[in-house]
Amino acid sequence: MLSASARLIRLLSLFQAQRSWTGTELAARLEITERTLRRDVDRLRSLGYTVDSTSGVAGGYRLGAGTALPPLLLEDEEAIAVALGLGNPVGAAGDIENASLRALAKLEQLMPPRLRRRLDSVRASVVPVLRGKSPVRLKAVSFLAEACTDRLELRFGYRDHHDAVTERTVEPHRVVQTGQRWYLLAWDTTRQDWRTFRLDRIVEPTPTGARFTPRRLPHGDVAAYMEHALQVSPYLHHAQVVVHASAKALEPYLGWVSGTPQAIDEGSTRIATGANSLDALAVWLGCLPHDFEVESPKELVEHLALVAERLGKAARKPRKAVGRLPRI
Repeated sequence: MLSASARLIRLLSLFQAQRSWTGTELAARLEITERTLRRDVDRLRSLGYTVDSTSGVAGGYRLGAGTALPPLLLEDEEAIAVALGLGNPVGAAGDIENASLRALAKLEQLMPPRLRRRLDSVRASVVPVLRGKSPVRLKAVSFLAEACTDRLELRFGYRDHHDAVTERTVEPHRVVQTGQRWYLLAWDTTRQDWRTFRLDRIVEPTPTGARFTPRRLPHGDVAAYMEHALQVSPYLHHAQVVVHASAKALEPYLGWVSGTPQAIDEGSTRIATGANSLDALAVWLGCLPHDFEVESPKELVEHLALVAERLGKAARKPRKAVGRLPRI
C-alpha cells in the first residue's frame, strides 16, 4: 500500500486526469478502503484544495471549479533533469516510451513559463550520443545549453591533462553527452577552428556580451562529428600522417592508437590520431611496416628525428662480449 503522502499525490493526479470520481472508483484505484479515502480527501481540504462530495450510492468526489493544480514540488535543476530523462528514455520502446512521453506532458503543464523556456533551451541544445552517469553538474549543462540557444560568446579557463589552465573564447554550438562525459562543441575564436571541451575541465564560463551567427558544422550532423572528433580530441598531442598502405593493411595497427583512417587511393591512407606523448606517437609510427609522411604537427617531425638519432646510436654501438660465468 502507498504511504499517505504518496496517496495524496496519486489522488491529485487522478483528479487532474478526471475531475469527477465515485468513491468506489477512487478507492479501487488507490487500493484503499473508502474510509481511508475520506481521510485522504479531508487532508487535501486541509491543504487548501476544494473537493466537493456527494453522498448516496452514486456519490463521489469532484475537484472544485477553479482549484489550482498543485505546484511543481521540484527545484529547477531537478525538473529539467527529470524532463530530459523522460524525453530520452534509455532503451525504451512501446508502453515505456509512451508512458514517459505522457509523464513529460504532465510535467510540462505544471512548469511555470520561465522554467518551460529554460527546458526548451536545454532540449534544443543537448545531444545525447551515449547515455550514462556523469559527475558534471546539471547547472553547468543548463547554463552552457542556454548560451548555445541564445548564441552568446563565452570566455572561460580550460584545464588540460596536467591541470594547466588556458584562457579560451568560444562560440558555443552544442552540449553533447557521450558515456560518462559531457562536452561543449564550440568554435574557438583564437584558434579559428572547431574544438570540443570537457565540461568538467571548464572553469568559470562567463558571457563576453557579444553574440554570434552560428557557423556550419563540418560533417553536418552533431553526433557524427562528435564520434569522429572524440577519436582524437581527448589527447594532448594530435597528428595527421599519410601512410603508404591501404586502410585494410593498416587495420592490425590501428588498435594501438585512437585514430580515424581515410583512404586517399588504393595504396595510401591518411590517419588523424592522437596520444598523450610524442614518444607514444613515435613508437607507433616506428613500428609500422610501411613508409609514411607526417603532415602535422612540426613537433612530431622534430621528435622523430631525435628518436631516430638515439636508435641509430644504439644500432651502431658495438656489442660488448659477455664473459662466461665461472663453474662452481
